[in-house]
Amino acid sequence: MNYAPLLEAISFAADKHSNQRRKDHEASPYINHPITVATILASEGEVDDETLLIAAILHDTVEDTKTTFSELEYFFGIEITNVVREVTDDKDLEKQTRKDLQITHALHASPRAKQIKIADKISNIRDITNKPPADWEMERKQKYLEWSCEVVDGCRGVNPVLDKVFDDVIAKAKAVCI
Repeated sequence: MNYAPLLEAISFAADKHSNQRRKDHEASPYINHPITVATILASEGEVDDETLLIAAILHDTVEDTKTTFSELEYFFGIEITNVVREVTDDKDLEKQTRKDLQITHALHASPRAKQIKIADKISNIRDITNKPPADWEMERKQKYLEWSCEVVDGCRGVNPVLDKVFDDVIAKAKAVCI
């Protein structure tokens, strides 16, 4: 694998997310999240698909920064952009509508998009378990876990190894959050 495209994506995402922080007590740098999602795919999900790993790094750039799909296409091509498009929520919609659409869209997503969704949920659930958002009560954590399971249920079957990682992570989280 030529690592240059992946490193270019990390650099691009780091620049785009440079002023963002996660919601944990430490306000961790946001870029840690997309890097973690790609790492979960590669290290735990046994993914070596360059397009998928680059899309994982870029998966929140349009949703959470001023990045456009045109910009992604210019720098990374249409194939990667289309995967990112599949996993990007429309922030113009209300939060509950976006959450409901993630469940619906998961059923019809491409195998690449499904794997990003699973890895994204694994990353977020681990964060909720190990370094939760500062202002989340137990009930909100539990609802997030339940919703994550609904999203992942629509993604199962494309990467059985990743499915198993999710099952292990959600079981551990439920033990902590219930």
